[in-house]
Amino acid sequence: MIPNLEGLNKAFESRVRLGIMSALAVNESADFATLKSLLEVTDGNLASHTRNLEELGYISCEKRFIGRKPNTLFRITDQGRQAFRNHLNALAQLLKTQL
Repeated sequence: MIPNLEGLNKAFESRVRLGIMSALAVNESADFATLKSLLEVTDGNLASHTRNLEELGYISCEKRFIGRKPNTLFRITDQGRQAFRNHLNALAQLLKTQL
């Protein structure tokens, strides 16, 4: 039987994007350094993935300073939360049909 993959969101196929969304779904926010450490990725890799998710409207980005140090804070948007929830539900359905 060929599985139905139509509910899966291509934006979340990457391990890094899945990790970003997972972290932001269970936390109010996370800064760049926290996500970088948690996901064990390079600055450029994380910047690329967060920029893509921001362009899709799934996360928001707030640039600020703490003292004199720049700090980038990310939050999941309502649209992102719904898209991620739909993706997880599609994954769960896929697993149910395959087991």
